[in-house]
Amino acid sequence: MSAKKAPLRITVAAVGRLRRSPEHDLVETYRQRLLWPVTIREVEERGALPAAERQRREASRLLDAVPDGAVLIALDERGKTPTSTAFAERLRHWLETGRRDLAFLIGGADGLDRSVTEKADLTLGLGPMTWPHMLVRVMLLEQLYRAQQILAGHPYHRE
Repeated sequence: MSAKKAPLRITVAAVGRLRRSPEHDLVETYRQRLLWPVTIREVEERGALPAAERQRREASRLLDAVPDGAVLIALDERGKTPTSTAFAERLRHWLETGRRDLAFLIGGADGLDRSVTEKADLTLGLGPMTWPHMLVRVMLLEQLYRAQQILAGHPYHRE
């Protein structure tokens, strides 16, 4: 009898609280469609700090919010911008090599501190444009759902 593989677990660690809003509703819509469990951990740095200090403190809180041993994926505008199919194949590779925890890190208004991108296994971009960090959550979860459908051979994705 073969051992059953553990399911993929996804953590989204993000700066800022996503309150009731259209973005929140979209995040929940895609979260419910995913077969993989998604935990969203929100962190905030309160108080008036210089941008660089705030980024360092946010970085520390983001990294503390993810499971030990997780694959770290930093979302940054300077990151790689794979196609949806290539992203799905990257997920397949992690699954096939026994990686079960993925942690996606989303910075605040000033982006991620370099300490996060240096620790990341992958720095992922959603294109060269700057996106509001609350919309990044929606776009990320949609791409995870799309990857799930691609890996299942479902026609949701068209190229």
